[in-house]
Amino acid sequence: MERKRVGIVLFDAVEVLDFCGPYEVFSAVRLDEAKRREEPSPFELLLVAEKSDTVTTSGGMRVTPDATFATCPRLDVLVVPGGWGTRRELGNPAMLQWLRERNAHVETLASVCTGAMLLGSAGLLDGLHATTHWRSLDWMRDSFPAVTVEYGRHVVEDGRVVTSAGISAGIDMALKVVARYHGEEVARATARHMEYPYPDSNARRVPL
Repeated sequence: MERKRVGIVLFDAVEVLDFCGPYEVFSAVRLDEAKRREEPSPFELLLVAEKSDTVTTSGGMRVTPDATFATCPRLDVLVVPGGWGTRRELGNPAMLQWLRERNAHVETLASVCTGAMLLGSAGLLDGLHATTHWRSLDWMRDSFPAVTVEYGRHVVEDGRVVTSAGISAGIDMALKVVARYHGEEVARATARHMEYPYPDSNARRVPL
């Protein structure tokens, strides 16, 4: 089985569920549910940060990255989470340049919550439709006039770029990415294993 490598970016004050939700989805995927204990996920996961130092999340969880920007191997899927820490990372040239460089080589570029603001600041959403956390929709609209901001959609797919609404929306985004690679049946089985409702509706979950 050829496994796809998924890199999830970490930074201080990253929102926990923004990265743990997609991590759980990708790690829970099985192509044959009957062999769940015997076979691995078709996705290999890496947590990637600028440096090898322990990352402290928005809730105080401490996480050790698997790779740094300098040591990260080739990726097929890149996931950029959000959280309060994105405000600082917006002014981090190393982060924005690494995202630009990786974007040129990945098959799928995805974001959760205000991770989309990092993609926008790196110039990776220009000309595309995108979304973010409901509190940041106007911020996105005002910051990136070349981006069509989708207010009513939970997950926005525009070519190989997938953006999603806030926090828990990253689970739905990851399930949609799973469906892209392995079909809806596998994605639905993954959601069922997680006891999570499959996102049949793509309407935003909270009223604006």
